[in-house]
Amino acid sequence: MDEHRPIRDSLSYMRTELAALRRLWAQVRFGGDTLLASRLLPPIQRIEESLNRLEKDLGVIAEGREQMGALVEVARVVNSSLDLDTVLSNVMDHIIRLTGAERAMLMLLDPETGELEFRAARNMDQETITDDTFQISRSIVYRVAREGQPILTTDALLDPRFQGQESIVSYSLRSILCVPLRVRERITGVIYADNRIRTGLFSDRDRDLLSAFADQAAVAIENARLFERVTAAKNLMDNVFTSIASGVITTDKEGRVTLINRSAEQILWCSAEQAIGLPYARAFPSLRSLLEPLVARIQRGRRPLVVQEIEAELPERGTAHLKVVLSPLQDPAQEEGGVTIVLEDLTEQRRLEAQERFIRETFQRYVCPAVVQRLLEDSTTLRLGGQRQEVSVLFADLRGFTSFSERCGPEELVGVLNQYLAIGADAVLAEEGTLDKFIGDAVMAVFNAPLPQPDHPLRAVRAALRIREAVKAHHLVNPSAQLYYGIGIAVGEAVVGNVGTSQQLNYTAIGACVNMAKRLEEQAGPGQILLSPGAYERVRDWVRVRPLPPISLDGFQEAVEVYELLDLK
Repeated sequence: MDEHRPIRDSLSYMRTELAALRRLWAQVRFGGDTLLASRLLPPIQRIEESLNRLEKDLGVIAEGREQMGALVEVARVVNSSLDLDTVLSNVMDHIIRLTGAERAMLMLLDPETGELEFRAARNMDQETITDDTFQISRSIVYRVAREGQPILTTDALLDPRFQGQESIVSYSLRSILCVPLRVRERITGVIYADNRIRTGLFSDRDRDLLSAFADQAAVAIENARLFERVTAAKNLMDNVFTSIASGVITTDKEGRVTLINRSAEQILWCSAEQAIGLPYARAFPSLRSLLEPLVARIQRGRRPLVVQEIEAELPERGTAHLKVVLSPLQDPAQEEGGVTIVLEDLTEQRRLEAQERFIRETFQRYVCPAVVQRLLEDSTTLRLGGQRQEVSVLFADLRGFTSFSERCGPEELVGVLNQYLAIGADAVLAEEGTLDKFIGDAVMAVFNAPLPQPDHPLRAVRAALRIREAVKAHHLVNPSAQLYYGIGIAVGEAVVGNVGTSQQLNYTAIGACVNMAKRLEEQAGPGQILLSPGAYERVRDWVRVRPLPPISLDGFQEAVEVYELLDLK
């Protein structure tokens, strides 16, 4: 019976999965995703190094299991478990039973440092003894570990080999038996037994019996340590699979699912427990029509096939955008096996890209590039549907443009109009307002939407003053076409959002404050800026104004107090 079969099976399984990881890494690397490839390579290399060491150690151990004889029953008990703590406990119980020692201890060599480490100790009542209370002759222990030869003394206090050893004298050690734990020619630790009262307790027969037992115990302990490392390596591989953001699915050559990592479960909204063992077409029916022809091509040509992006309707989840990579899976004997399927979920990325396109297409005509960029960086603040909120509205209309248009040609008229509209637009965008629309020779702007602006009334006021100053500067350069804006500003609640049809949408504001701003603009003279009462109350600490007599405005039942904006304080 091959006692190493479970370990060999585990190693074979991990070799298969490691090969899949290697191919995955190569595909990711050649696919251009260097960041993911750099993250995958170190753990893959560590797994491969661990497997190489484990297979080498297993080969050495397997050759050493020939001595059975009188220790068959003891070996059966000692080797009844692959749990290292259980094996050590069984070994210690049998040492006391075989030798009749007062105390016994087992130390193992650390394969990394080469130092002896205390692992277990028992007394004749089979009680556990801790390291700090177990006083021994460390010189004997290290000598056996170094030379690999058993040491037997019937009375250590009189043995000339240990004359002058302080530990033997101070601890009153008498009968001592210490043998190496050996796997083939490699020392892996020592077994130490003693009696501090009786002399002549151990004989050559005890030495030979304990040496034979130590050989059996060493193999059992090494198997348990090897299994512990195999388990750790498998856990590492499982952790790698778990940590990969891409979904990984493997199948055997019959198309049955053999592995599915957590990311694949999350992407496909499926359970690994339900999928493993099923044909992939049954496990993932929503992907069947896509995968079957691709898997067939892989199995015929045995070449990697990359599908850049597919759109799939997944149960419960809905539409998903996936990048799919398929490659052949070979077993360690290089025989044809199944297929590796790697899924990368691009759904959120595509959603964000679509949202970004929508934001750019919607707002790049209305607001300055800085505002568009802030919308892209924090789109959670943006609600594209209609919502009710406070805004500042600015209307600016050219005075005298109608009469001016009657005395100049069409080309000149359009050129002049564009110059003045650019003045209005630039002033609004400079204050990060939203350029709502051009209405003939008028400009409408909204502040505090789509991004919140706590100082939106003051921004509207500054924009109006910018328009007036820019018009004066323009007159100095173009004295032949001197036109002036009349401007109205109102603050109040409005419904803000996209208005129109699927073919034509406009981001605008609708409400009484919009009408108020428009009516004030109609009352303003050339170069005059009129504020509603609400607008004035919000900026009174920053501006100089001149109160005007109340005026009647179309659409408003009562006369409205009006303030002419003169300048900033």
